Amino acid sequence: MSDNHFKVIIIGTGPAGYTAAIYAARADLKPLVFEGDQPGGQLTITTDVENYPGFSHGIMGPELMKEFREQAVRFGTEIRAETVTGVDFSGSPHKVLTSKGRYTGDTVIIASGARALLLDLPGEKKLMGYGVSACATCDGFFFRGKKIAIIGGGDSAMEEANFLTKFAEKVTVVHRRDTLRASKIMQKRALDNPKIEFMWNTTVVDVLGEPETGIKALRLKSAVDGKEWEWPIQGLFLAIGHMPNTEFLQGQVKMDENGYIVTVPGTTKTSVEGVFAAGDVQDHVYRQAVTAAGTGCMAAIEAERYLESRHASH
Repeated sequence: MSDNHFKVIIIGTGPAGYTAAIYAARADLKPLVFEGDQPGGQLTITTDVENYPGFSHGIMGPELMKEFREQAVRFGTEIRAETVTGVDFSGSPHKVLTSKGRYTGDTVIIASGARALLLDLPGEKKLMGYGVSACATCDGFFFRGKKIAIIGGGDSAMEEANFLTKFAEKVTVVHRRDTLRASKIMQKRALDNPKIEFMWNTTVVDVLGEPETGIKALRLKSAVDGKEWEWPIQGLFLAIGHMPNTEFLQGQVKMDENGYIVTVPGTTKTSVEGVFAAGDVQDHVYRQAVTAAGTGCMAAIEAERYLESRHASH
């Protein structure tokens, strides 16, 4: 086979991609990993990770991903700084196209992750991880006794608002309309919680503060009369949804209406034989580093078994 052929190609380098690489490399499958345009995935934009088992004092997100990467390389993983632009799963071997070339793989593990939808405000990127977060379960703990805002009106926003009241002194839901789109039961739970208040018909124009000192205020705008004002706050959580990174897969594997890859329950198998999916690209429920790593391990083991069964049948 050509130099560009591999037994296992892994797309993505978050906890799922790196864990799949560690297992595949230890099985002597010499995997090739494509880093994509955000090496290390979403964890590289979080600061402290305190809920990953094995680090009793916590670890910085980028540092944790560096450890994952070094472990994968140590066992013989090849990592290339290329972004996958397209795939062709119509025949065997599977074809993967990147910004720099064309590769073939007997198996492909898709671990391209998801990204939190952001508001695209000037201060938002600058303060991400310094008071701005897109994951309440990851970061709520750091806001003990503080006043925080959450943006969104769906089920996950209400769920996160309720969760954050365990830590925060006050949680304010800032919503651009005067009604929520969350299910009735989730609305009731949030509206009945004395620590949650609602700011209706309001949009966030900017987040004010510096990484060294954190957020000091939000610049808000009324959707009713267009007035703007500054509102002091100590934390901002975004709960306006996630988007799986599956654009490059157009029509190649079965996905749900939101673009998440559909896997066979209890496995990481996709609708295409020899193609597996792990991590947030197929998980819109848990979205944690530890669950992503777990499915990365499953995908590598399933890829190895798939290769063995094909080998046995030849």
